[in-house]
Amino acid sequence: MRLEGAVALITGASTGIGAAIAVDLAARGAVVLLVARNAETLAERVADIESRGGRAEAFPADVGDREQVLALGAAIRERVGVPDVVVNNAGAGRFLYLDETEPRELESMTAVPYSAALLVTQEFLPDMLRRRSGWIVNVNSPVSRMPWAGATGYAGARWALRGLTAALRQDLRGTGVGVSEVVPAKVHSDYFANNPGAEERVPKVDALIPPRTPDQVASAVVRAIEGERREVLLPWQLRAFDVAGRIFPRLAERVVAVTGHQR
Repeated sequence: MRLEGAVALITGASTGIGAAIAVDLAARGAVVLLVARNAETLAERVADIESRGGRAEAFPADVGDREQVLALGAAIRERVGVPDVVVNNAGAGRFLYLDETEPRELESMTAVPYSAALLVTQEFLPDMLRRRSGWIVNVNSPVSRMPWAGATGYAGARWALRGLTAALRQDLRGTGVGVSEVVPAKVHSDYFANNPGAEERVPKVDALIPPRTPDQVASAVVRAIEGERREVLLPWQLRAFDVAGRIFPRLAERVVAVTGHQR
């Protein structure tokens, strides 16, 4: 898919991976629509992109809230039109055992990323189908390939996002609208600093997989869109582990369990 002149919407675009994706897409000539809850931070991201010669607009919204997504869709159609690309990157949630997760927090970590991706995609998909063109990218987590102990709600939401991606791919066959899933290994970001204790719950086998930077993930998203790729797992060590897990599922599960968090 050609990005020059395309309109690309990115959720979770105020910091980290989402901000890097917005910068990369803008550098390739796309008009980027930045969506996140923090209006002030979004304005800073827009100013940064415009200082680099890119084109960007901010749309503050909580994409886990249906009413706000409906309002977001109306505002974007009025000001810009229908996006050519939708990148569902917004994510939230701590690594917790189910029995230590408060019900309200469980609902919020399900709302974002899963419900958010579902609602945002549903909002723009009918227009894409009528136009017979468009591309959707869902940014997911390695836990969607092999869950680990102490992250039940988080893993469940990420597996739901994986299922949504696969179901959409079947729905969209022959329509001109495509879908990609991009799954990076652990990313250098503020997540672990903002969620003390989370890193110790990542299985120690993760040490064999080099972490990525937001810029590296952004490049993978661009490759997925331009190459119309179904799935991108990075780095190659994560892809190798995923393949091994499909061939030897019990062994992979055992490795994750033995090297994972213990109660």
